[in-house]
Amino acid sequence: MKFLNVLFILAGLFAQLVSGLSAQTFEDLAKTPPMGWNSWNKFGCDVSETLIKDMADAMVESGMKEAGYEYIVIDDCWQVDRDSLGNILADPVRFPNGIKKLADYIHSRGLKFGIYSCAGSKTCQNRPGSRGYQFQDARTYASWGVDYLKYDWCNNEGQDPKAAYKTMSDALKVCGRPIVFSICEWGQSKPWEWAKGIGHLWRTTPDIRNIYKGKLNWGGLGIVDIIDKQADLFSYAGPGHWNDPDMLEVGNAGLTYDENITHFSMWAMLSAPLMAGNDLRNMPKDVKEILTNKEVIAIDQDKLGKQAFKFLDMGDKEIWVKFLENEELAVCFLNRSEFTWKEDYNWARLNIYHDRKAIRFGRQGYEFYNVWNKKHTGTTNNILDFQIPTHGVLMLRLKPINSNR
Repeated sequence: MKFLNVLFILAGLFAQLVSGLSAQTFEDLAKTPPMGWNSWNKFGCDVSETLIKDMADAMVESGMKEAGYEYIVIDDCWQVDRDSLGNILADPVRFPNGIKKLADYIHSRGLKFGIYSCAGSKTCQNRPGSRGYQFQDARTYASWGVDYLKYDWCNNEGQDPKAAYKTMSDALKVCGRPIVFSICEWGQSKPWEWAKGIGHLWRTTPDIRNIYKGKLNWGGLGIVDIIDKQADLFSYAGPGHWNDPDMLEVGNAGLTYDENITHFSMWAMLSAPLMAGNDLRNMPKDVKEILTNKEVIAIDQDKLGKQAFKFLDMGDKEIWVKFLENEELAVCFLNRSEFTWKEDYNWARLNIYHDRKAIRFGRQGYEFYNVWNKKHTGTTNNILDFQIPTHGVLMLRLKPINSNR
């Protein structure tokens, strides 16, 4: 089998020369955080051709595609074996028409198709992994029309993560098709320090769970626990290389309405990939409105690519700031407490010195827009009077008053 993999390496190098696909093309992908849907959070291993087609249809019909979502990603459990030549095989019962036909259908809806594999010999659900087959699998994915690969870290057998992920990255760069590479190593080896140029996004934490706060015995984390782990990582994010605090739990049972808003707001502040994980076919109106809020999505997708930083930490009350294009800002007041946060906020107290920028609200005037109630609610020349519910946020977009934009 090692001989076959060598052949695929050579074939991949030849394909690179023929197609002109280069590392530069790879690096040009994911200039803004990827947006889409992934099957795992809601459905786990219960995936099928019918389900994935339904989700593609629902993404279009719900308005999510119009809002910017584009990837439909099958997570673990689509694969069952390899054939005599080592080619990865999909479950013939759940995917009777094969993966290429499914990808073709998703493309016909104007969407992109993503798939899952693992750097280990087996995936997290003990299906065939890609170790020893990286170049062969990459070429197979390209032939199927795959646009996005989530690559996990189970059963890794003591590999060096940087070397393991670079091997698959090299395979994708010569496979003949541009494929976004999502590194899912759970932040164990600090991939933000080494993964730029290897992947387009990298997980920074263990798996997210649909709880506001807490840690499960196997390591799953609640929303604010994951937010905490992003606070010092802002310098590592930017166009084509994103910190990934995991997929969204918005719309799954376990979170209140305000907690869902906090979850979505903070992922946007963090320039995180927005990968929905709920059942798109049966979204209540409030869930759909959260996931398709274009003002919040615009903050996440801002082309400057700056991740928010925690400007002020007052225990259960925090202020996060994100620099946007055209000298604009996003400011998010996060209430982690069990009580309503009531305050008359004096903007003159908020002087920002960060990343070679100095903003003194006492001197520089901004008008601000509440991205959730969609109202222009004042300027920084006046006191901001607000009440934020428990586990809620106040999220504002600020624009210089004298701006002509």
